Amino acid sequence: MTFCDSLPIGRALAVTAALAVLTAGCASTPSEPQSKPGGRSFTVAAAGDVLIHPELVEQAARDAKETGEGEAGLDFGPLMAGVKPVISKADLAICHLETPVGSPRGPWEGYPEFLVPPQILTTLKDVGYDTCSTASNHTNDHGLKAIRSTLDAMDRVGLGHTGSARTPEESQKINIRDVKGVKVAHLAFSWESFLNPTSQKERWSFNRIGTDEIKKAEKRARAQGAEVVILSLHWGLEHYNEPSVPQLQLAERLTKETGIDLVIGHHAHVVQPIQKLNGTWVAYSLGNQVARHSSPTGLTEEGAIGWFEFRETASGWDVSARYRTTLVDVPPEAEPGEELPEGAVEDHRLVDVRQMLDDPGDLTSDRLSRYRLAAERTRGFLFNRGAPGGDGLAELSLKD
Repeated sequence: MTFCDSLPIGRALAVTAALAVLTAGCASTPSEPQSKPGGRSFTVAAAGDVLIHPELVEQAARDAKETGEGEAGLDFGPLMAGVKPVISKADLAICHLETPVGSPRGPWEGYPEFLVPPQILTTLKDVGYDTCSTASNHTNDHGLKAIRSTLDAMDRVGLGHTGSARTPEESQKINIRDVKGVKVAHLAFSWESFLNPTSQKERWSFNRIGTDEIKKAEKRARAQGAEVVILSLHWGLEHYNEPSVPQLQLAERLTKETGIDLVIGHHAHVVQPIQKLNGTWVAYSLGNQVARHSSPTGLTEEGAIGWFEFRETASGWDVSARYRTTLVDVPPEAEPGEELPEGAVEDHRLVDVRQMLDDPGDLTSDRLSRYRLAAERTRGFLFNRGAPGGDGLAELSLKD
């Protein structure tokens, strides 16, 4: 008999505040999922938008002159090197390619109808990404021809893709990858741009968000042997750190009515909460992985890498969630020939904030303050729907 069982019922009306505190521990707590002998496990890293603005192309050109590497005068490697230790550590790493790519020597375009250098794909692969979602409001910026050339370029560098298609037949295929002996499906859906909608006869080229469509895709994935299904969603409102009502409603339906194991969100360009909803982790927006908006807000440079460990149990998959804060360093604007302040950021760089704080070297106090702000603010946004409590969201340590 436990202490809670032994409390006389008649004394309930006379319980004092002190006894209430003492007996609070009698409340039931969720039991840990029962481990499965020989159960499999794997890790997933996922991040937000890869959005190559013209300023980042200019940076890649400057870096190519310094490194002598890259292709056709562009090297995106130095820009993204800061996250390689995290991304390459995952068993499955998922990115979101926001835009179509053009040819290696251009021409390229920025907002509102993006066409970016395909050299970024080589860098994404080198950093450690395995597959990317390609469904976004910019997917059809340059029509079906650009959709096809983008997927062709991804195939050439060995990046998986889902969310757009070159043919009606490809639109029905499911991106299933073998991850440490587990068949993992990756699905992707988005709202469609009003500026460049797909034509009626080519609607198959792009996955539009809809509960029924997502359910059908999951059903196809399961029929093809998927043991785990991960869903990427391009949704919500730009520059809002809280999910919109439609986001919350769709998340509620998907986590109740499907068997999807993880939802990864992007499009807001800022960090939104990670929440365990009806037993399923939902990352509403992981912010930008890498971008350089024409008017940086501070929030648009901050992002998060979501880190999810899947562990097979007797009743299914138990998933734990971690995160790693990122920041795109943006140099201050200066006139040609003007010297930057001592210790100022000189180049656009995607950095792992925790690594910078743990090993600051000779960074100035201003730089360290910026990284601390990113860490604290990102933590606040991620935890804003209760994930740190019993759900266990925490910062990822690379020493684990």
